[in-house]
Amino acid sequence: MTQQAARFAGSQARNPWRYRWIVLGIATFTQAASGFFVGGIGALGVHLQSALNLSTAQLGLLVSAAQLAPLAGLLVAGELLDRYSERWVVGIGAGVVALALGAGSLAPGYTALLGALLVVGTGYSTVQPGGSKSVASWFDTSQRGFAMGIRQAGLPLGAALASAVLPLVAEEFGWRASLLTGGCVALLGAGLFMGCYRRPPAAPGPQNKKPSAPLVVQLRARLRMLREPSTVKIMLSGTSLISVQYGVAVLAVLHLHQASSVGAGQATLVLVASQGAGVAGRICLAAWSDRSGSGRYAVVLVCMVAVIAGLVVLLTPAGRVPVVASGVFVWLGFFGFGWYGPWVAYVTEAAPPGKTGFALGLAMSVNQIAIITVPPVLGLLVDLTGSFIPAWALLCLLTIVALAVTAKAELRTCHELLTK
Repeated sequence: MTQQAARFAGSQARNPWRYRWIVLGIATFTQAASGFFVGGIGALGVHLQSALNLSTAQLGLLVSAAQLAPLAGLLVAGELLDRYSERWVVGIGAGVVALALGAGSLAPGYTALLGALLVVGTGYSTVQPGGSKSVASWFDTSQRGFAMGIRQAGLPLGAALASAVLPLVAEEFGWRASLLTGGCVALLGAGLFMGCYRRPPAAPGPQNKKPSAPLVVQLRARLRMLREPSTVKIMLSGTSLISVQYGVAVLAVLHLHQASSVGAGQATLVLVASQGAGVAGRICLAAWSDRSGSGRYAVVLVCMVAVIAGLVVLLTPAGRVPVVASGVFVWLGFFGFGWYGPWVAYVTEAAPPGKTGFALGLAMSVNQIAIITVPPVLGLLVDLTGSFIPAWALLCLLTIVALAVTAKAELRTCHELLTK
């Protein structure tokens, strides 16, 4: 065993870039571990409502609480990632998630639990952009999309596992034990990342020198990135597609059950299949973007076209046929969830030198606005109209607008490159 270990160490010394696959593995696991409990809150709904006597609105607020802090936290995390090593920024953030969930398991009531989840969101703010930056720094453009797709697949995989495990824990030991379980998983992710992550061989050391200008001045300078054409494409495509992703997650089961007369259990299985298709989409579409001669953003445009096609079907009478509706939701899972891999890779490559972390934080914080606002708006539309058509129409309109604006910008960019 000692000789085998020595040979492995020698191999790593000769080709240190092989370590990138270990980095990819720990970044994926830390992503899944940090979002484990939040991804399973929906599956804990019955237990939390029963134990804490919550309304549906209060239950929904728990989900929003965990997503609220990243609105500002992602920007701060992005700035920290451009100054310090991902090892500590991500590891400490995941550790905060673990400690907050542990404290939440001792919460005397709903208000304290709400506060604990706000802190969870603060810690999680570092994990998403930090993990993306760590993978981007280890993989060149020939494999970056594929690597990003694998890493981003960790989030729906973690959510699916949490949805299966946490209700069993809550039923056997109570809802507090489910928070403690989530905290232990997050702590494992934090420890693994801090213990195993290393910067790539060619990367400079952490930039821990004091900046020449105050932080507020630097943030203003970096916010000027909003004027860049690539940033406009990132924001519009990201917010429209993340809206579709969360719209499907919230409304798919209800649509199948109420509009298509599918049993609740079967409708849930369709959603699981849709999420599984999203995992496959994140990997396959990202790998395609590595080989696309038209660039990564062309793959994002394809996803928008595919999403619009699926939503149009849901707007027709065919969208109420059980088999058709089920197939459409799997289709929307592949493209409406799978877009994230090539999109994140495009963000890292479009960022100015030295500003990758901030660019990721900025893009993800804008997406966060849609994550918080779109699900309740869609639910309100369904409640007011008694139909799912207005909700699907709104998502379709948002995607069409984003496609029209960004495709025009992409064609202009291509024309400029060809005429040079």
